[in-house]
Amino acid sequence: MDIYLTNLLAFIFSLGVIVFVHEAGHYLVAKYFDVRILTFSLGFGRRIFGFQRGETEYRVSWIPLGGYVRMGGEMPGEAADDPRDFQNKPRWQRILVYVAGPAANAVLAVVLIAVVFMIGLDMPHLESIPPVVGTVAEGSPAEAAGIQPGDRVVALDGKDVESWQDVALAVMEAPGRTIDWQAERDGSLVRLEVTPVPVSKYEFGEAGVYPRVLPRISSVTDGSPAQRAGFVPGDEVRGVDGRSLGSPADFVRHIQAHVGTAVAVEVLRDSQLVRLEVVPEERDGVGRIGVGLTIARKLGVADALRESVRYNVNIAEQTVLLIGKLFQRRVKPQSALSGPIEIASMSGEAARRGLPDLLHLMGLISLSIGLLNLFPIPVLDGGQILVLSVESVMRRDLSLRLKEAVNVAGLILVMALMVFVIYIDASRNWPFGGDQPASELSSEPAEPATP
Repeated sequence: MDIYLTNLLAFIFSLGVIVFVHEAGHYLVAKYFDVRILTFSLGFGRRIFGFQRGETEYRVSWIPLGGYVRMGGEMPGEAADDPRDFQNKPRWQRILVYVAGPAANAVLAVVLIAVVFMIGLDMPHLESIPPVVGTVAEGSPAEAAGIQPGDRVVALDGKDVESWQDVALAVMEAPGRTIDWQAERDGSLVRLEVTPVPVSKYEFGEAGVYPRVLPRISSVTDGSPAQRAGFVPGDEVRGVDGRSLGSPADFVRHIQAHVGTAVAVEVLRDSQLVRLEVVPEERDGVGRIGVGLTIARKLGVADALRESVRYNVNIAEQTVLLIGKLFQRRVKPQSALSGPIEIASMSGEAARRGLPDLLHLMGLISLSIGLLNLFPIPVLDGGQILVLSVESVMRRDLSLRLKEAVNVAGLILVMALMVFVIYIDASRNWPFGGDQPASELSSEPAEPATP
């Protein structure tokens, strides 16, 4: 299928599910409070198709960039004497109706990411990875600075480092700027200076330094050297020939370079260290032992939900911090903002990689949309919540003229932001598609993972 068509279909599916859940949150809570609902629409603009059930029209419209639930008496000045009109409901009920959409997005994000954790995704969760260097790319800024595998990063620009996520974000946010890098090496503190280079259409910083991520055996080929040596799926590879590993690529390279030579592999199995000896066979000019590698972990339902909540809370915190840095001009808009063109490109790429990647991306987009809607911008849910909160404190309604002016100003602001984001999308990702950047937050450089 054409790449652009895949992007478009993945975009419509992903955004359609996310928008449906968001509007369903508004709809269900409004129904609970017996509010008259006139329209439930996926998309904006002219209707494509739909049906009438009771007092509500359910429709799909032409512009797939959102949706809406139109309630009776929702807009200032529309309310009549009908007690079911939205403006005639208590303010606390109206606030809950507005909160319900973003809340539904958060629930969807938690569910989707939990499903991903249950399926297993070959993507490291950076917050849970210690800040230990696993790999330094040749010719990279990290190598030039003197960073070495095994270094434990303790501080960057004077700020303590707790996980590799702190390292990744610091590098990402500093293209062309020197970072004061402090690390622990062989019991001593070393202080270095590294200057990430700007890469990719997002203008992220990249230093060529990657965390220590240990591979697990995902599969063992029947009759292979690995099967004869006693490897089993689930083994975590810790080291080869007496030296520790920094990444799956380290293990692959070592195996490929030792055709016909016995290699001692140390694996962790059921909390016990096991030493195995395997002789790589020559295949396609390199050594192979017949195993598949993964960094994915499959969790049970309870653990997946618990980990998903923690993951989403962390992503929400990082998103808010990133937006703050955007206003402080510490991060470029190209690094922080994505619009429909970019989301379509990412959706298509995720769909081509497989269902877990698509679900993971949908979870992140759902959470982002929920957070965006909570921003105190008029016409967004957060703006309406702010107005209702102010009225609750004042114990009276704001004037109709003021509300209308505020809504118009909010609409202009949202439209201007949309135009700006689409401009950024088009400038870095036109035509509708394009290559994805190398992941600056990845665990390692791209390498084969099936020795």
